[in-house]
Amino acid sequence: MKIGMNMLLWTNHVTEQHFGIVDTLKETGYDGVELFFGEGSEKYYSQLGNHFSGMDMGITGVASLSAEQNIASPDKKVREAGLERLKWSIDMGAAANAEVLCGPFHSTFALFTRQPPTLEEKKWSNEMLLKAAEYAKGANIVLTPEAVNRFECYLYNTMADLGDMVKEVNHPNLGAMFDTHHANIEEKSQSGAIKTIAPYLKHVHISENDRGTPGRGQINWPDVFTALKEIEYKGWVTIEAFSTTIPEFANAINVWRNYSPVEEVYTEGFKLISEGLGMTK
Repeated sequence: MKIGMNMLLWTNHVTEQHFGIVDTLKETGYDGVELFFGEGSEKYYSQLGNHFSGMDMGITGVASLSAEQNIASPDKKVREAGLERLKWSIDMGAAANAEVLCGPFHSTFALFTRQPPTLEEKKWSNEMLLKAAEYAKGANIVLTPEAVNRFECYLYNTMADLGDMVKEVNHPNLGAMFDTHHANIEEKSQSGAIKTIAPYLKHVHISENDRGTPGRGQINWPDVFTALKEIEYKGWVTIEAFSTTIPEFANAINVWRNYSPVEEVYTEGFKLISEGLGMTK
């Protein structure tokens, strides 16, 4: 397993001015960072990827879809626009040397129909995810869609539903992601959810119930770490925490306050993971 840190705690667009932060994360013991693919060019992401590779820091990425790019939409043109956006994200990930592309891109974040998900919506989403996975195969990137809590998504909320989706798409470049924050809301237990998704699990987000410092909230961390060891998970274990540093982005994801001091998040979070998984460096 490798320990990563999502850069969304500081910014939604990493530039050279953030390299000092990554230097600090490297010194702390992190194996890599996670980037949000929101804007930029292949040249820009290639420069980032080369810089981080030179530091021996791995890269994972986050992708998202706008309302006009919803691959679960009944409008074929909207679904096709979503596929093109996913391909763009894959291209940017390839330029940055990313291994995994995660996020709730099975549909559009915080877009609701005010109805339960339909079989047609899931079918439309699956068709585009299959095409995106085939495209990702050429970039050697694994796509890991994320089940998100009911207040942020309606299509996939649980590991059981997410597992059914990955099984239905049935492509080696499509796996599943587990996030402790969302599981804390939607699942009966962290360990049970992890064991449910185990056959398809390719990425993990470590996130406290309040999105603050891992270990200072209500998540049952022994339950999480024991389950990950029991299923012999091999992959990234990445901290995802948020702040109000970028107001436009924070407002878009309903972050109205700072949950924890930034240094506390990445120092205590790293210690929690490394000790919990027996990876003390």
